[in-house]
Amino acid sequence: MASNMRGLTQFIADIRGARVRDLEEKRINKEMANIRKRFKDGNLDGYQKKKYVAKIIFTYILGYKVDVGHMEAVNLISSSKYSEKQIGYLAVTLLMHENSDFLRLVVNSIRKDLHAHGEVDNCLALHAIANVGGAEMAEALADDVHRLLISPTSENFVKKKAALTLLRLYRKHPDVIPTKEWALRIVSIMDDDDLGVVVSVTSLVMAMAQDNLDAFAVSYTKAVDRLRRLIIEHEYAATYAYYKVPSPWLLVKLLRLLQYYPPSEDPAIRSVLHQVLTTIMNNSAEPSRNVQHNNAQHAVLFEAIGLAIHLDTASPLVGTAAVLLARFISSKETNVRYLGLDTMAHLAARVDSLDPIKKHQATIIQSLRDKDISVRRRALDLLYSMCDVDNSEVIVGELLRYLRVADYALREEMVLKIAILTEKYASSYKWYVDTILQLIAAAGDHVGDEVWYRVVQIVTNTDDLQEYAAKVVFAHLQAATVHESMVKVGGYILGEYGHLIANEPGYSPAEQFQVLHTKSQYCVAATRSLLLSTYIKWVNVFPEIKPQLVTIFERYRHVLDSELQQRACEFYVLSQRSEDDELLQNVCEEMPPYPPRVSALLGRLNKKQGDTEDKRTWVHGGKEANIDQDAVKRKKTLDLGGSGTANGAAKDENGDILGSLAGLDLSTPTLPHVASPEAPIVATGVNVERWFDKLTYSADGVLFEDVQVQIGIKSRYQGHLGQVAVYVGNKTPTSLTSFTVVVQNPDPSALTVTFTKIPQTTIASRAQTQQLLHVECKKMFSTPPVLAISFIAGSHQSVAIRVPIVVTKFMENVSLGQADFFERWKLIGGPPREAQAVFPVVMTASGQLDLELYKKVVGGQHLNILPDIDPNPHNIVAAAVLHTSEEGKVGCLLRMEPNKDAKLCRVTVRSTSEEVAAQVLKLVMKPMKAS
Repeated sequence: MASNMRGLTQFIADIRGARVRDLEEKRINKEMANIRKRFKDGNLDGYQKKKYVAKIIFTYILGYKVDVGHMEAVNLISSSKYSEKQIGYLAVTLLMHENSDFLRLVVNSIRKDLHAHGEVDNCLALHAIANVGGAEMAEALADDVHRLLISPTSENFVKKKAALTLLRLYRKHPDVIPTKEWALRIVSIMDDDDLGVVVSVTSLVMAMAQDNLDAFAVSYTKAVDRLRRLIIEHEYAATYAYYKVPSPWLLVKLLRLLQYYPPSEDPAIRSVLHQVLTTIMNNSAEPSRNVQHNNAQHAVLFEAIGLAIHLDTASPLVGTAAVLLARFISSKETNVRYLGLDTMAHLAARVDSLDPIKKHQATIIQSLRDKDISVRRRALDLLYSMCDVDNSEVIVGELLRYLRVADYALREEMVLKIAILTEKYASSYKWYVDTILQLIAAAGDHVGDEVWYRVVQIVTNTDDLQEYAAKVVFAHLQAATVHESMVKVGGYILGEYGHLIANEPGYSPAEQFQVLHTKSQYCVAATRSLLLSTYIKWVNVFPEIKPQLVTIFERYRHVLDSELQQRACEFYVLSQRSEDDELLQNVCEEMPPYPPRVSALLGRLNKKQGDTEDKRTWVHGGKEANIDQDAVKRKKTLDLGGSGTANGAAKDENGDILGSLAGLDLSTPTLPHVASPEAPIVATGVNVERWFDKLTYSADGVLFEDVQVQIGIKSRYQGHLGQVAVYVGNKTPTSLTSFTVVVQNPDPSALTVTFTKIPQTTIASRAQTQQLLHVECKKMFSTPPVLAISFIAGSHQSVAIRVPIVVTKFMENVSLGQADFFERWKLIGGPPREAQAVFPVVMTASGQLDLELYKKVVGGQHLNILPDIDPNPHNIVAAAVLHTSEEGKVGCLLRMEPNKDAKLCRVTVRSTSEEVAAQVLKLVMKPMKAS
C-alpha cells in the first residue's frame, strides 16, 4: 500500500533518515502543519484523505501526540474502496479510545459494514468493535455481532472473528450481553464442522458458562462429543493436527470446560469420558524426541489429569495420573516440573488418601530449592495441600528452615501457610507455640498482625499453656535482636501470665521488666502503648517493681503522641491508688476467653489467590478446603464472608480449642475509613457526631472533614419529597481518581434515595464536585442512609458517613391556637403515644437558660414553635405534621419545660404514631444533650 502512496513513502524515508530527534520532530511538525492546512482547505478526494491519514497514523505509532485527522478517518470508513476503508478503520482503532465522542459518528457506518455481504467489510467492522469495545458501541452493535455469529450465510472466518469479538465485549461489558437468551444458539455452533470456528466459540462459551452454568449446561454434552470425535475417532482435518496432536488448543478448552460442571451421572457420557482420558494418558506414556510434540501433548495431558481428578479421585485413572506426575516432578525441563507440581497440588487438594503423593515428599521438598521461582512457588502450594497430621511436623519444620533463605516474594505467603498448617495440624499446644514463635523470630517484617493474634488467642483460651508460653516468649526476648511482633507477643503474654513464672529462678519480675523494657526503645508508638498496658498489670501483681513502672508512666506523660500520653496519664493515676483499692484490681483482671470468628489467616491467604479469566476449579489447602467447591460452582456469586469451616472451625467448641478458635479475628478497622462500600463501617468520632447532629436541624453545613476531603450538605424539603446536594471537596495537592459515591439505604421500603446523575470519576486538586440526591419518605423510618465514598489518592481510601436525612425533615409547620393545641394534646393521651425524657438544661455564659438554642433546635427540626400557648414563658410548645407518600400525614406535638432552679429540662412529645413520637424526641434531645 505504501508503494502506491509516494508521499507516504517519502515521509517515512525522511523520518528514518533523520540523524537526531530534533530533525525528526522538525520534519513531523512540518508535515502536520501541511496536513492541517490541507484538511482546512477541504476539497480532498479519497486518495488524498487516505494518504494524509496514513501519515498521521505513522506519526502516532512513533509516539507523537496527534490532534488532527479524526473526522477524516470517520469519513474514510464510509468509503466504498477497500484501501480507503482499511485506513479509516485503522485510524479509528488507534486514535480513538472507547469514550471518544467521534465513536458515535462511526456506529452507523460500522453497522452498515456488519450488514454488508462482503466478508472483508464484515471483518474490518468486527476488528474495530473488538479493539475499541466501548460500552456505547457494545450496546449498539452486540446484536449485530451475534447475528453474524449465528448466521448460516456467514463465512467461517467471519464466524471466528464474530465469536472472539463477542467474547471481548462480554469480558468488558457482561451486562450488555443477554447471555441466557443467546446461550443455546451459541452452544449449537460447537457442532460446526470447522474446528477454527469451534475453538473460537468454545472460548466464548467458557467465559459465559462460568457465570451462567445452568444456561450453558448443554455445552457439557457437546464438549464430550467433540472430544470423542477428536481423540477416539480422529475426526479432524490434517491442517488442524499440530505435530500429530489433534487441535491441542481445542482439547485443552474442552477439558477445562467440563471441569466447571459436576460429574455427569449419565453412564454413556461417563463411559466416553473414560475412553477419552485413558487414550490421552496412554498416548502420553512415552515422551517423544520432538519438543513441539511433547509440549502439545503435555498441555492436553495435564488438563486431562485435572478432569480425571474432578470426575472421581478414586478411579484407576487417578492412580495412573499419580504415577505420571511422579515422573514429571523430577523432569529436567523446568516447564514440565512446574506443571507436574501444580497438577499434583490439585490431586492433593482433592484425593482421599495422600499416600501416593507422600512417597515423593523428599522430591517435593527438594523442589523448594529449584532454580526457578515459579517452580518453588508450586512446590510450596503442593506441600501446603499435602500436609496432614502425620507429616505436619516434618513439612512445617522444612518450611521454617527454608523460610530463612526464601525469596522475599515468597515469604509473606509462606508465613501465612506455615501459621495455618501449624494451627490446623498441631499435635500439641506446646509445639504450636514453639513453632509460631520461631516463625515470628525468623520471618520478621513478613509476619502480619493476624499471626501473633492467633498465638494470643490460643494461649488465652488454654490454661495449661499459659505458664509454658510465658517461659518460651521470655527466652525469645533475651535474644540480641528481637522483631517488634515478638515484643508485642511478649508484652501481652508476660503482662497476663508473667506472674505464673515470677517465683522461678531467672524469671523474677525485675528480670521480666528488664528484658521487655530494653526492647521497647526501638518500637513504634502502637507497640509501646501495648507495653504500657503490660506495665499497669504488673503494678497490680508485682509491687516490688512498682517504682520503676511509675517512673515510666511519669516519663510518658510528656510525650507528643496522644495515645501514649493518654494511656500514661491514666495509668499513672491508677498506679497512685492504694493497694487495697478494688478499682486497680478490676481494671487489671485477666483477659476472658475469646469467642470464635471467621479466620483472618485464611481470609488474607485467599485474597492473594486472585481469579484469572478462567477461574480455578479447585483451591489449595487439602480436601477439607474443597468440600463445598461443587456447590459453589452452581452459585452465581460467592459469599466470601461465610466460609469459616475450611480450617476446621466447625469442630466442637469444647472438644478442640484450636478448632474452636479457628475463626477468631482480632483485627480492628481504622475509622473512619472502611474497606468496602457494600458493607460500610460508619465513621465515628466527636466531630462527626457533632456535625451530623447539627445538620439534623440545619439545612446546610459540614458533614465530614479530614486531611483529604471535605464533605458538605445543602438540603431542602417539601412534604414527603426532598433534595440533598452533597459537596465533596478535594483538599489534597493531587487529583482524586476512581471517585465513587454509593448510598446505602437500610430501609428502601420506607425511604428512597437516588442520584440524579452518574458521579464523575475524578476530582481535581483543590476542586469540588456536587452530587444531587432525590429523597422520598414513603413511611416512618428510624435509620438514616449512609453515604459511602471511595477514591484513590496514593492508595485506595473509603469513608462512610451517615447522611442527615431524618424523619423530621419531612415535617411541615402547623399553626394551632391554645385551645386547639391542648385539646389535641389531651386527645392523644399518654404512653405509648407519648415519649418523654429529662436532661440537664443548657445555660448561657451569663447563667441564663439558653432558650435560643432550644428554639433553634426545635424549629430546625421543622416543628412550628407556637407562642403564647403555655402559661410559663420559658416553656416551648411546637406542632408539626409528618408527610409520607404511603401512610399519609401523622401529627406531632411537642412541649419543652426547662427548669432553671432544678437545672433540668423535660421534653414531652405526643403523636398518633408512637414510633414518630420516640424518633422526634430522640432527634430533638441529642444535639441539646451534646451541647
